[in-house]
Amino acid sequence: MMDRRIAERLGALRAERGWSLEELAARSDVSRASLSRLENGEVSPTAHVLGKLCAAYGLPMSRLMQMVEDEFKPLVYRGLQRTWADLETGFFRRTVSPPAQGLMAEVIECELDPGARIEYEGTPRPGLEHHLVMLAGQLHITVEGKAYVLNVGDCLRYRLSGPSSFEAPADKGAIYHLFIV
Repeated sequence: MMDRRIAERLGALRAERGWSLEELAARSDVSRASLSRLENGEVSPTAHVLGKLCAAYGLPMSRLMQMVEDEFKPLVYRGLQRTWADLETGFFRRTVSPPAQGLMAEVIECELDPGARIEYEGTPRPGLEHHLVMLAGQLHITVEGKAYVLNVGDCLRYRLSGPSSFEAPADKGAIYHLFIV
């Protein structure tokens, strides 16, 4: 169901801008055929592809997820928090505190399987403030060329303006909260 709403929203974003599939392919470096299959709901998007599309549209992935979720509610029970999984890369995402009108910050719980790696070539909005707090496992993160190793309880704070990557060691996964302001 979430994949269907993402597909519909991706199609709407392209239509709102008046872009052809070819233009979006050029802006995002995602093939026209892949874009067509995504918008038609024939395939599930990966985190990598969603990152490229969000960068092309100039919006954080969390904002895209907000666009496909229900309206703001002050209390979000864990059982009702939206989840999304990229089974191809071993990435799982739970929207703990979704963005909402009038509120700037959001909280995302992320989980990477052992050995999983996700990369983002850029940021949809330069200067987004991130606070990453490790909950379990270990995470190797590179932010704009600078590498960090985070263990349980560590917090990495940064403003993102370029590429980033997240990798869990082969012998253990990683679970972390990402606060975005």
